[in-house]
Amino acid sequence: MTHKHRRGLSVTLALAMAVGVAACEPSDRTPGLWLSGEVVDPLPSDWGFTGDHREIAIEVSTPYLVPHSVTIWCASLDGDLYLGARDPESKNWPSYVDSNPDVVLKIGDSIYEARLEKLDDQETIAALQPVYAEKYELPARDPSAPITTRYWKVVPRSS
Repeated sequence: MTHKHRRGLSVTLALAMAVGVAACEPSDRTPGLWLSGEVVDPLPSDWGFTGDHREIAIEVSTPYLVPHSVTIWCASLDGDLYLGARDPESKNWPSYVDSNPDVVLKIGDSIYEARLEKLDDQETIAALQPVYAEKYELPARDPSAPITTRYWKVVPRSS
């Protein structure tokens, strides 16, 4: 390999690394890769502080071995933290959670390694929906309309 080719390869690698580092975390509707920050362990016993955070980030494992992260909404109910995905069939990350429920959450500058449990309890969902509506200033939901959001409860990972 000539010096000119090595220099071109070095510039290309440096540029790819810079783009990769810059594109690691999600922003608004732009997905990212790895989340970074200081890991908090154990998980909080009361997630009420998340009311101060309009968006959080979630990192999920993918079948192609590169993490996928997006920004999402969350709500705390009775000290527990819940995540929701509206129209989950139209997004990739909920199916990745179906395959591997271990996730990384970024709230503020802190990282939480957690597990998501799919929420099927209709009473909890009914109590959670107005919490989301109030936090995100959403219109009241028509009780006769089908539920188009899938919810998960954030729990500790299994040891």
